[in-house]
Amino acid sequence: VQLVESGGGLVQPGGSLRLSCAASGFTFSYYGMSWYRQAPGKERELVATITSAGGSRNYAESVKGRFTISRDNAKNTVYLQMNSLKPEDTAVYYCWTFVAGKGYWGQGTQVTVSS
Repeated sequence: VQLVESGGGLVQPGGSLRLSCAASGFTFSYYGMSWYRQAPGKERELVATITSAGGSRNYAESVKGRFTISRDNAKNTVYLQMNSLKPEDTAVYYCWTFVAGKGYWGQGTQVTVSS
């Protein structure tokens, strides 16, 4: 199982970014996917989850209405569209999945929201 995140960067408050997580090594369309983030000095927290077919999505209260998780099973990719970004969204963002009894993390992508 391999998960590779991309799309992070520096953005001003109120701006937008779209993160991608390319998956390989497993049957992507069978498994739910999640995005987590970890800010400096804080614990890693769950941001959003999506079921295998994309029919159900859940979000942390702090990002509801601003972030959207989606997936393209033909491309083995999960996305996180982030709008109205705030400085407190600054963190390393990770995608995660649970396959055959084990959790897998990507390497993370840095998102910095600053003027």
